[in-house]
Amino acid sequence: EPMEPAEPAEPARDAPRAQALLRELEALVQDVVRASSWWERHGVDCTILALSLLALPAGFLCLRSENVLVFATGITILGMCHYTLTVKGSHLATHGALTDSKPWSKIWLLFFVEVCTAFTAECAKHGHVKMHHAYTNVVGLGDSSTWRLPCLNRYVYMFLAPLLLPILTPLVAVEQLRQVELRTALRTLGLISLGLYSQYWLLLNVSGFRSPSSALVCMFLIRSLLAHPYLHVNIFQHIGLPMFSRDHKPRRIHMMSLGVLNLARLPLLDWAFGHSIVSCHVEHHLFPRLSDNMCLKVKPVVSQFLHEKQLPYNEDSYLARFRLFLQRYEEFMVQAPPITELVGLQ
Repeated sequence: EPMEPAEPAEPARDAPRAQALLRELEALVQDVVRASSWWERHGVDCTILALSLLALPAGFLCLRSENVLVFATGITILGMCHYTLTVKGSHLATHGALTDSKPWSKIWLLFFVEVCTAFTAECAKHGHVKMHHAYTNVVGLGDSSTWRLPCLNRYVYMFLAPLLLPILTPLVAVEQLRQVELRTALRTLGLISLGLYSQYWLLLNVSGFRSPSSALVCMFLIRSLLAHPYLHVNIFQHIGLPMFSRDHKPRRIHMMSLGVLNLARLPLLDWAFGHSIVSCHVEHHLFPRLSDNMCLKVKPVVSQFLHEKQLPYNEDSYLARFRLFLQRYEEFMVQAPPITELVGLQ
């Protein structure tokens, strides 16, 4: 039977208490961060991203082969590299978690979000950092409602809709260009075009595809390799948990402990998406500027603290959440979410 999200057990009753709890947790985490080396804070994740870039030539060369197994290996390598760069890389870059340097943070943001992911850097930062993180599970602001498509039934959404992501991502980015100034829009169009055309050109000239259509189909296969778990993870970790109204949202520590869920560790997804998206999502929402490796390192501290203070620490497996969403799809993904009122926590 799928695990239900943990219910709060006698949480703190007033704002000063909630603020004191958060300060206490922040101090514990800061102690861990200060005792960590550059390698732990940034090096591990930068190495994973560098390895993904270095593996790209092998993937393109494998696609030259007429051997089905070698060709499939090429698709797998390029697909894994694509998701590591576009999900893990873009996510860390959006939060400025790749480096302590502000100029380099801006460069990595443009590279990972616009060149690799074909999305708009400004819109990604606004939607994810300023809305989703600032208003986690607040209805109409950071409630993950952009992932809902009530017109689709559960099987179409869970099994077929993810295949639209490689096509919809650049289209949504172009549509969002109306929200930015002309200079920014031209830069974004140029960088997105550079990323898409570079992959297309390499498939034709390095992998040896003979027609534009076959190269485009291959691009689609690469960019949809992990589309299913990517969509699923994004809905599993917030939707179905307590939702709050804008006027009565709880304090930050309660908002994050109630409205965020960690999935059990999955090596493939931990590598491609990053710990902060998969198994350390609670830690990431509490401390969004920490790298994936640091989220993993502080996880025992955060888990122990929340348990000791009798605050929720939601955890579940990917398979259990998948079954739960299939069973309760109408409730979670179609109907308006019920508002959770927490007396004394606003």
